[in-house]
Amino acid sequence: MPVHDVKVAVIYYSSTGTIADLARRIADAAEHAGADVRLRRAAELAPQTAIDANPAWAANAAATADIMEATHEDMLWADAVIFGTPTRFGNVSSQLKQYIDTLGGLWHQGRLADKIYSGFTASATRHGGQESTLLALYQTVHHFGGILVTPGYTDPAKFTDGNPYGTSHVGGPDTPPDDDARTAARIQAERVVKFTKAVKHGLSLAS
Repeated sequence: MPVHDVKVAVIYYSSTGTIADLARRIADAAEHAGADVRLRRAAELAPQTAIDANPAWAANAAATADIMEATHEDMLWADAVIFGTPTRFGNVSSQLKQYIDTLGGLWHQGRLADKIYSGFTASATRHGGQESTLLALYQTVHHFGGILVTPGYTDPAKFTDGNPYGTSHVGGPDTPPDDDARTAARIQAERVVKFTKAVKHGLSLAS
């Protein structure tokens, strides 16, 4: 099959920049693995006063202003979607959830089924809801009729970062993704691309 034979959309929300950093790394790794990639951010819902009150939040908003906001067309375009969200009380951020909640029409038409899905997250503290956030995100994949591809413990490095559900990082603006998180991002992106190619090729043979 051609080198760039699958399309991967990395759709994320980030307030102070950690998830934005991971999103770029996952997008770069997916492209290096042989995918056409779209990096997209969920629209901000917070008031400007709240953003301006947090220097890291304001800085990330300015730094990522050139990244296009996610639309429904990005979901239709993609063979695989990798969602990224910080933890919000152990759950998906309202900004990403709002984007997902607008996809009801596409879901009803069956146009979100049979795609590969995966997710990544971050929290400010260890055990700050990373696993529950990813599990909550993955409930949506089941409703879509999507195919969930997680990293599992499929690479020795996963026994170091310890999260089989998806890439995660403990930190904030002053503690950007470390070597473990960067390695986990690469492993997850490569695995998503690998199985997206397999599924897309297999479905073309079956149709």
